[in-house]
Amino acid sequence: RQHEGPRRVKRAWVIPPISVSENHKRIPHLLVQIKSDKQQPGGVIYSIKGPGVDEEPLGIFSIDKFSGKVFLNAMLDREENDRFRLKAFALDLGGVTLEDPTDLEIIVVDQNDNRPLFRQDVFTGRVVEGAEPGTCMMTVDATDADDPDTDNAVLRYSLLEQGAATMFTINATTGEICTARPGLDRETAGVYNLTVQAADMSGDGLTTTATAVIYLEDINDNPPEFTKDEFSMEVEERADGVDVGKVFVHDKDLAGSPNWLAKFTILEGDPEGAFAIRTDPYTNDGVLSVAKPLDHEVRDRFELTVSVQNEGPLEPGVPASPRALATVRVRVRDVNEAPVFRENPRRVSVLEGAPPGTSVTTFTASDPDTHQVQTLSYALLYDPADWLQLDPHSGTVRTKRELLHPSAFLQGGWYIALILARDDAEPPLSATGTLSIEILEVNDHPPSLQPTAGVVCGRPGRGGNLLLGATDEDRPPHGAPFHFHLSPQHPQLARNWSITRFNVTHAVLAVLVELPEGPYSLPLLLRDSGTPPQERQQLLNFSVCHCGREGTCEDGVLAAATAGAGVTLGALMIILGSTILLLGERHLDHPHGPSILPGDDVRDNILNYDEQGGGEEDQDAYDINQLRHPELFSPRAKAPLRRDAPLSSATPLAPRKLPSGPSEIEDFINEGLEVADSDPSVPPYDTALIYDYEGSGSVASPLSSIVSSLTDEDQDYDYLSEWGPRFRRLADLYG
Repeated sequence: RQHEGPRRVKRAWVIPPISVSENHKRIPHLLVQIKSDKQQPGGVIYSIKGPGVDEEPLGIFSIDKFSGKVFLNAMLDREENDRFRLKAFALDLGGVTLEDPTDLEIIVVDQNDNRPLFRQDVFTGRVVEGAEPGTCMMTVDATDADDPDTDNAVLRYSLLEQGAATMFTINATTGEICTARPGLDRETAGVYNLTVQAADMSGDGLTTTATAVIYLEDINDNPPEFTKDEFSMEVEERADGVDVGKVFVHDKDLAGSPNWLAKFTILEGDPEGAFAIRTDPYTNDGVLSVAKPLDHEVRDRFELTVSVQNEGPLEPGVPASPRALATVRVRVRDVNEAPVFRENPRRVSVLEGAPPGTSVTTFTASDPDTHQVQTLSYALLYDPADWLQLDPHSGTVRTKRELLHPSAFLQGGWYIALILARDDAEPPLSATGTLSIEILEVNDHPPSLQPTAGVVCGRPGRGGNLLLGATDEDRPPHGAPFHFHLSPQHPQLARNWSITRFNVTHAVLAVLVELPEGPYSLPLLLRDSGTPPQERQQLLNFSVCHCGREGTCEDGVLAAATAGAGVTLGALMIILGSTILLLGERHLDHPHGPSILPGDDVRDNILNYDEQGGGEEDQDAYDINQLRHPELFSPRAKAPLRRDAPLSSATPLAPRKLPSGPSEIEDFINEGLEVADSDPSVPPYDTALIYDYEGSGSVASPLSSIVSSLTDEDQDYDYLSEWGPRFRRLADLYG
């Protein structure tokens, strides 16, 4: 078998890239003619597709389908589209593809049709004054839309205008602006405005301009200086904290900056520190003020030496200059001054009960105006109890009436009065002095026993103690501690009683032997701690009670509970009896009116409302069945045990007959009450509950109003219909 030789690969049709200049004005313009290698007898049909043909932007390119010539139909802009990539097709007349599609690339050649553009219209930079040459502070930059690979986009920078002095240079390639020479002085020129140019074609093409603004930053290269060497001022004596005047300075540095802010110092002429000087933050001037009150009689003028300098030091390299100095002359004007109480307040003491006319003190003032002859007079400005009298010329204070203690006009044992001193100048001035008089306590009251009665368990030890207390109208140190003793006139008391100290105001009375129950009167001796001490004999009236297991008085508890029971059952009897009486009279007054049938028992359960919220649903306390069937609940019969009572034994009695009228019902209630009161084995659980006080007054009427009027004309029974179904029968009868 023969080996086959290398196959010849047929070259596909290839169209090289076509270049066309942007802004080409001769339209239409032949770009290229394409031709297929496969010619058909009937000819070849050519077509192109892609951006600029059938895609946006449409209609830029076209082709003659028979000759294959490609035409440019519109001007091109490289900055919008720098190249177009199309596809070329070759078909026979029947529409069958003769060759594979090939690429047709059209390259747009750049022209210098765009000026450079700065990124901003105004560039801002800052540099400190006095900066060395070559100090750079900012960079300007521009862009060019032309082809960056051509000279059309190569930019160069230059300074067109910067004023008379050429203080700055610019790097032509980078656009960086730097100082060109020394001598930048903010006080001479604080701002520089430069005109910057950018040109393409390496500086020979199209140009554009922008503005560069350079600010000089301040440094402390100028010390402050006084506007003049001497300043004169005046101030009134006794003025404190007031401003006397200003000293004016000037600083060339930037106003409001730390390099401008001045600091003042008083160097000479004020050894006592009567003046102070501060800087006005707005004007930078020195403000002289009075630090201590001035006295014309002591010194009537001052001559101060004041210096000024910056808060911060001068910049290094700035020539040193002597510190600025100025002389300030201050004259102190004489004014009328008010009198002065040298000792204010004046504190004195007076014994309690001092008689009228007793000298208290001489309270006088002095006049600071030694260069003027003036007379002072005195008056009582404040004497709330009218206890004092004052000599208007000498200032001597005496008592007008006896000073008593205690008094509503005393504050902690002190009486406060105000004295007014006035000179006779025009206009007159006055001063107020405070006179504090301590009313010295005199031990003139013995202590009193508080309380003077009590109850004590008659068994020694637990429960057999009573806490005693005492009060004293005198103030310390003439009051507590108090001393409690059994009367020394009855030494036999010490066999049954003892008194021990509890604290400074109380003692404990203790039972030493078991004592019978009953009332007792025990004489006691009470003594205070005053000088000299006061004492009093006083009777302590108390009761000795029967002691329970816990050392408490059982009799007192039962008595209180029994009293509560009586009130509760008594109120029940009044309500029930009044209702029966009212119904009975109605029946007598209306013999032909509606009558109560035997089967209609208008009596209902008596509700217990001794706990809030019970209402008509709570019917456990009293059952009217006890009234309907007394033979079952009579004291002579064995009553069922109550849930709230402890177990107890009772002797069953003979049953009693059914009550025939209201009087027998009342007797039944009274008998039950007597049994409950005489039963010593259980507490009275059916008594009224004792609640806390909830205020006075009630919207309900008193119980006595039930029987306050018994005539038809005085009674209005329409309200019974509002009381619910239980009172509906009464409402029908009497409403």
